[in-house]
Amino acid sequence: MTYKIFHDLRVKHCQHPLDRKALVALEKTPGLSLLLKKISEYGVDRLLRIQILGNAFRITSRNFPELYNVFVKTCQILDISPLPDLYLSRGHGHIDIFSIGVENPLIVLNLEGLEWLSDKELLFILGHELGRVKGQYLQYQQMAVVMPIVKTLISSTTLGFGGLAASGIEVALYNWIIMASFTGDRIGLLACQDVDTAIAALMKMGGLPDEYLNPSTMQEFCDQAREFNIEEMDRLDKVAKIFSFMEYTIPWVVMRASELLKWVEEGSYDRWMQWGNAKLLESAKAADEANQPDDEDWDF
Repeated sequence: MTYKIFHDLRVKHCQHPLDRKALVALEKTPGLSLLLKKISEYGVDRLLRIQILGNAFRITSRNFPELYNVFVKTCQILDISPLPDLYLSRGHGHIDIFSIGVENPLIVLNLEGLEWLSDKELLFILGHELGRVKGQYLQYQQMAVVMPIVKTLISSTTLGFGGLAASGIEVALYNWIIMASFTGDRIGLLACQDVDTAIAALMKMGGLPDEYLNPSTMQEFCDQAREFNIEEMDRLDKVAKIFSFMEYTIPWVVMRASELLKWVEEGSYDRWMQWGNAKLLESAKAADEANQPDDEDWDF
C-alpha cells in the first residue's frame, strides 16, 4: 500500500473542537503556572525518563525490526523528524501506550500492543501518540501521571490550600486528556489511512480479543458508536461529570469511535487525503472553528 505523506503537518489544524475547548479551560485554571513550576523543580521529567530507561526495552532495527520499521513508517507519514525513541514495556493485560519527555520525547508501547495489533493497527496507535508529540501535548500529559503525588506534596507544605487548588487543576487536566484523545485519533487515522483499521485498533484497545473481531462485531460497534451522543454528558450534574473524567486512564473507545466516525462521515478525512496541504489546512481550520462549542459547554 502506498501511503500519503503529510508534509509540514500541523496538528492544530485538525484539532478536535472539544480538545481545543478543554485546553483553553485548563490553561485558564488558577494555579497552573505555579504547579508547572513545582513539577519542574521536582525534576519530574528526568524522573520519568530514568524510570523508562531503567525498566523498558529500547526498540531498534536490530532487536524488533518489524515494530521499528512500522514506527519509522509512521513518523515518515506524519513528517516527524527527528524520531522520538521507542520503548517496549511489560504487559498489563491490555494495550497501553504513552509518551513522556517535553524536551526529548520518547514513546512507550507495552507487550500487548506489540502482540495484539497488526502492523496497520500499530500505524494507528503509534500515529495517535505521535500526534501528541507533534502537537506538543506532553507537558500536560506527563503532569497527569504525577498529579496525585504532586498534589499531596503541595498540600502537605501549604496547610492544605495547595491541595485544594491542585484538585481544580486535576479535574481540568483529566477532562482535557480525554478530549485530546479525539485529536490523537484523527492523527492516527491519517497515519494508518484506513477507517476499518482504526476501528479495529480501538476495539482491541477496549479489550476485545482478535478472535472475536469480525465484520459483524465491527458493524455493531460502529452502530453503537454512532448512537453515542457526547452532548448527553452536558445533562449530567457537574459532580457526575467530574467522576466520569477522573477515570481518564480508561480508553473510552466507544466515545472515541463516535467522534472519529463523525469526522470521517462529514467528509473531513477525505479532504485531508485528497487535497493539497495548503488548501486542506485552511479549510480544516475554518471547519473546526465553525463547529466550536459554546463557552458554557464542559464548564466545571
